Amino acid sequence: MENIESFFNDLGPIYAALIATVFTWSVTALGAAMIFFFRTMNRSWQDVMLGFTGGVMLAASFWSLLNPAIEMSERQYPDMSWMPAAVGFTAGALFIFVLDKFAPHLHINFEQEEKEGMKTKLHQTTLLILAITLHNIPEGLAVGVLFGAAANGTDGVSVTAAITLALGIGLQNFPEGFAVAMPLRRLGVSRLKSFWYGQLSAIVEPIAGVLGAFAVVYIQPGLPYALAFAAGAMIYVVVEEVIPETQRDKNTDVAVLGLIGGFVIMMVLDVAFG
Repeated sequence: MENIESFFNDLGPIYAALIATVFTWSVTALGAAMIFFFRTMNRSWQDVMLGFTGGVMLAASFWSLLNPAIEMSERQYPDMSWMPAAVGFTAGALFIFVLDKFAPHLHINFEQEEKEGMKTKLHQTTLLILAITLHNIPEGLAVGVLFGAAANGTDGVSVTAAITLALGIGLQNFPEGFAVAMPLRRLGVSRLKSFWYGQLSAIVEPIAGVLGAFAVVYIQPGLPYALAFAAGAMIYVVVEEVIPETQRDKNTDVAVLGLIGGFVIMMVLDVAFG
């Protein structure tokens, strides 16, 4: 782990965030590639995998992002230690809220008439891809912000913690990639196109990661706000999108167990290595 940490330290925050988020993107592509080996996926397994994704995101939101933001706020703003974390968290949630209201998209397991955002005649396939793209923005942002924080030498945030977050996001991106590609296949899209669109949904992660690292490096006083912003964005996605998608069939209990499993695994990774 020391060699990996040294490697990322030598790269600098921008390039480190880029490589880390390219990794999370590639794991999404690997998951989407499973479409070439499986004809279909049991609905219960899909709900479990989506639940797992939500669990990882919830745990990462607190241990990797919100908790460090609160600790920094206590040192920088002793009389108002709650303020940066609260403002950043709220702003992150509102950011995704606005995107959700205006960007046309359709959640996995939802019917065509349940599409959200601005009215559009876009095909159902495109709307599904847009939904997952919105989902991936806070993930890439979180990784980039944490690498930027580590580069600033912020107490309580290390390169190891940033790498751990990238590993956790990558871990949940594998089933997510498959969970995106399979519904596209069921809509009649070819295997190759299902794979292509499945991996393409995560292309926003490197973009958001680099922007997050850049912002933190050059606006250092805003670090606790940025960490909390990423946490608020991730939790909004989990509550508004991921959890409802797992609760639309008879597999609600196993989906919750998937969420618990994802939460525990990410918590252990973060506490043990972060």
